[in-house]
Amino acid sequence: MAALERDADAGHASDPDAEPLKVSDLLDRGWRTFEELDSTHEPLASAGVQARVRRGLRMLEEASGMVAQLDLFSSNEELEEVATADLKYLLLPALLGGLTLKRAGRAGRAGRLELVRTARAYFMDFLRRCKEYKLAQFELPTSREGADGASRGGGPTATPASSDLVSLAAKRQAKIERFRQKKELERRLSDVKRAVDGGQADDEVCRDFYLLNVKRWIALSLEEVESIEQEVEILDKMDAPKPGGALQPEPPGRPAFKPFVLTKDQVQAQVFGAGYPSLPTMTVDDWYDQHRKRGVLPDQGVPGTAGEGADAQEGQEEEKEETEESLQKARGWDDWKDTHRRGYGNRHNMG
Repeated sequence: MAALERDADAGHASDPDAEPLKVSDLLDRGWRTFEELDSTHEPLASAGVQARVRRGLRMLEEASGMVAQLDLFSSNEELEEVATADLKYLLLPALLGGLTLKRAGRAGRAGRLELVRTARAYFMDFLRRCKEYKLAQFELPTSREGADGASRGGGPTATPASSDLVSLAAKRQAKIERFRQKKELERRLSDVKRAVDGGQADDEVCRDFYLLNVKRWIALSLEEVESIEQEVEILDKMDAPKPGGALQPEPPGRPAFKPFVLTKDQVQAQVFGAGYPSLPTMTVDDWYDQHRKRGVLPDQGVPGTAGEGADAQEGQEEEKEETEESLQKARGWDDWKDTHRRGYGNRHNMG
């Protein structure tokens, strides 16, 4: 279905003699394009996706121009006076804002600012029109830039901390309520959409379907405007000069690391050193010959006095006696265990 629509759009754009699309067809195709792009897994920056975004924007912009010429909506009429077939055209600014946010604008901060401000203008136009028709109870978002301008013009520059806490609590509660309402609207929309897509919906069901979509987009637009305000604030701070005006000096660089050199020959060792603290002074064979001449190797014994030899002999005898005594105790314990069961004699307090 999407491929057929793309072919039809391409044929319409390439054939100047083709019959122009009706305003309802332009809206339906632009609306369907947004829903397809909103659920796609393709990268938004890809050439194919961006081509579909531009095509959808052209169709919705053309439909908006036709609606403006027809003067379908007026601030002097009530919602009941709007025909059911015309209710869906209320969605045009919201869909334009949603597709604008999916567009890859000029690179850099200025390009992104232009993009999000354009999307915000679309969403605010949609919200003002819904406010005029009293489609839902909500407060129109105030522009951060406008609030800054009021402060610079002599307005209040600070508010008490208690007022800030109350405002934050109210915003949080409103956000929770919008989320709850959006989930309820989506549930009701899924039921009504099946009847509309099946062609079995009467005028009342179709009217309910369009009104539910408008109310759902009110919640989405409020969320998008809040997100845009936060992004604009971040983008403004990116180029804002730091307090003091002067640039901070860069920290001094770390001193260069001087590597040590392992020597390769005797000449280099004499000039640069060996690169580590100590070197061997003799070989293993030299050490062995030196100790053998002194008679202190393990197989040569250690020379000593006669008194020291007597003490050593006496210690060996005592050690031998202790070993025999330990052996006798171990044998006696084994014999005792052979004739006595485990736990024998442990009869205390057993009755």
